[in-house]
Amino acid sequence: MNQTAGRVIVIGDVMTDVIVIPEGPLVRGSDRRASITQRPGGSGANQAVWFGSMGTNVSFVARVGARDKPHLEAYLRGFHVDPILVADPARPSGILVTIVDPDGERSFLTDRGANLLLSHSDMPVWLLDDTRYLVVSGYSLFADQPRHAARWMAEEARSRGILVAVDAASVGFVEEVGAGQFLEWTRGFTTLFANEDEAQALSGTPDLDAQMRLLGPNFGRVVVKLGAKGAAVGDASGVRLQLPAPVVDVVDTTGAGDAFAAAFISAELSGAGLETCLERAITAGSAAVTKVGGQPE
Repeated sequence: MNQTAGRVIVIGDVMTDVIVIPEGPLVRGSDRRASITQRPGGSGANQAVWFGSMGTNVSFVARVGARDKPHLEAYLRGFHVDPILVADPARPSGILVTIVDPDGERSFLTDRGANLLLSHSDMPVWLLDDTRYLVVSGYSLFADQPRHAARWMAEEARSRGILVAVDAASVGFVEEVGAGQFLEWTRGFTTLFANEDEAQALSGTPDLDAQMRLLGPNFGRVVVKLGAKGAAVGDASGVRLQLPAPVVDVVDTTGAGDAFAAAFISAELSGAGLETCLERAITAGSAAVTKVGGQPE
């Protein structure tokens, strides 16, 4: 497989995704038939697999239950991902239950397991010499130990001139910790990826141009995913570029943002201009929602 020059390091969660698609609304206290599938997931793992499938040289850093490490490493290598997985002897790997509504929107129940113990000693600082981009999943910032590890690695990367991106990951967790706290944790990062709700929670406004102007000074570049309306890129001066999305049949939105971010950064690393980066990101995100699960086949 042809690979883009330079390495991307992704820091994030490994989860087992249990995806539940009910035949109709849940019936409190009773039964509802559903399609239930189980597959590897986690925002960080999803991003890494999308990067690998796009031909980007990617290493993925995470902490997993000891018994899961061998098969997860084999799975990731199958997608051309270099797995830097640390085996936790006590905690199991994380589990995420996703309940998919008829319109494709999702609700999550999360047990992060071993992901919560990611630490400084797990960080592959030796890989930074040939790294061009560090990508931090926002989920790694919402608990103390992984946050300290991810921020330490981000500072190491920034000190070497390496670009650092973060995906806001969860509007619920952003609101729980507070926008000001999240922005402080990520101050100086190169790029923010956020969906509409996350961008509004972080900026305090629903206005897209105002979101860019308010968040731009913290990150330098802000990429807002607008779902069926496409996406936009901006900075402290406001919106620089906005493009529409194709009309597709939405099956499951899990992982669409991860595919989007991987495609955007992969295009950037290949030397593509901003418009091409956004076009490829929208195309990847739109394709991802047409199938069940957060990773490529």
